Amino acid sequence: MRILPSRFNPTNGIADFWNEFRRPNPYRWPILVLSCLPVAGMLYWGTQSTVYGEPERPKIEYITSLDPNRSDAEIMAENRANQEIKDLRAAEEARIAEQKRNIYKSLGAATGMDVEAIERKAAAERAAEEAKAAKQREAFAKGAAAQPSTESAGQ
Repeated sequence: MRILPSRFNPTNGIADFWNEFRRPNPYRWPILVLSCLPVAGMLYWGTQSTVYGEPERPKIEYITSLDPNRSDAEIMAENRANQEIKDLRAAEEARIAEQKRNIYKSLGAATGMDVEAIERKAAAERAAEEAKAAKQREAFAKGAAAQPSTESAGQ
C-alpha cells in the first residue's frame, strides 16, 4: 500500500534527485550553492526591509450630551458640582491612605519595627513632594499669567 495514494507523489522525484546528486560530478556543489543563492537573497532582503503601515485615522467623537446653548451660569453650576465630586473623591482617597498607614503602623509595631521613625521619614517625604508640586503649580501659574489671554491655542 502506498503512503500517499496520488499520482503526484514526491517520493519518486526525491529519489531521482538523490540518485543524480550522489553521482560523482565536479559541478554538483557549485550548482547546489548557486541554486540556493536566489532563495537566500530573497530571504535576506525580506528580513532586512522594514515597512511601516499607515496609522489608523483617529475617530473623532464630540460630546453630544451637553446642550450647546447653555448659559455661563449653567456651565459654572456644573463646574461647581464636578468640583464637589472631585473634592469628595480626594477626601475619600486621603481617608483610605490614612487607614492604610494605620494598618501598616500596627503591623510594624507588631513585628518590632520603629514605626515612629518610619512615620517621620514618610511625613518628610510627603512634605517634600507637596512642596515640589506647589512649586510646579506656582511656576505654571506664572507662565500662564505671562502669556496674553487674547490669544487662543490654535493661533
